Amino acid sequence: MDLNDVRIFVSVVQTGSLVNAASRMGVPLATVSRRIRELEKQLNVQLLERSARGTRLTDAGTRLYEHASLGVEILEKGEEAVVSDQAMLKGRLRLSLPPAFETWWDLLHDFQRLYPDIRVHVYTTERRVDLIEEGIDVALRVGAIAHEAMVARRMLTYRHVLVASPQLIKRFGVPQEPADLTRFPCALWTRAPNDGGTWQLGKTTVEPPVVLTTNDYTQLRYRALKGEFVTEIPPFLAAQPIRQGRLVPLLAAYPLPDQQVNLLYPSHRHPSAIVRAYLDFCQARIAWFVDECAIDWAQFDSSLARSE
Repeated sequence: MDLNDVRIFVSVVQTGSLVNAASRMGVPLATVSRRIRELEKQLNVQLLERSARGTRLTDAGTRLYEHASLGVEILEKGEEAVVSDQAMLKGRLRLSLPPAFETWWDLLHDFQRLYPDIRVHVYTTERRVDLIEEGIDVALRVGAIAHEAMVARRMLTYRHVLVASPQLIKRFGVPQEPADLTRFPCALWTRAPNDGGTWQLGKTTVEPPVVLTTNDYTQLRYRALKGEFVTEIPPFLAAQPIRQGRLVPLLAAYPLPDQQVNLLYPSHRHPSAIVRAYLDFCQARIAWFVDECAIDWAQFDSSLARSE
């Protein structure tokens, strides 16, 4: 049976006529009449006896109404509960984030303080998850988007930063151009152990002497702070150590490629009020995120001057 047909049938019985049911449900009388006929045809039984004074249930109609009215009532209460939860922003939000996206953790903290009844589950992975298959509401994705089944809301664009410790700069000098990196020990982020290691610095592709590859930016930052090598890390991981003088950004004239940050959700799924609230909250906080990622290049110049 079609659930909408059953709901119309219950409404006809409760209001006493097809005309009243049409008015109550806000649908044309012809639609109500046609849906009742289709339900009777599907069940192969007459449910209502029609007269000038209204409608009357047949025995079969009475039996159907006794069961259907309870089901429709339960369904309506369920719909009311869902609408109420959405209005109060109460429920679960399932997110996917890449590892080491530390500044976004502050954003999530503030989001849950604003919406304390939303329970957030964060799945952290560098893998490009299948949102539908794995039950993810919104994924934060770094890099180009090419997926027709997803809606991408652009958040921002940033560039990774090439960094080294002041101690390493003191030992090896200040690189003036990409070719100078051949005299430095270097570490690269790679997705897999056998991935090749290159940096695109401006229009120049460099194959640095690599002493470490990893898929963990926080490890790269940790060991760069130890003075072990030159590496690239996201600006939100680099900004604070640079402000503190513990890392120095290198080769400002040869920037690394742009990185796009998007929030993705399934295109065929109507976003819930909770998902919309999260997307809007993130959009509103992007200016703050950009400030957190800002690199003080004037400090960079003074750091190099002290190191030389």
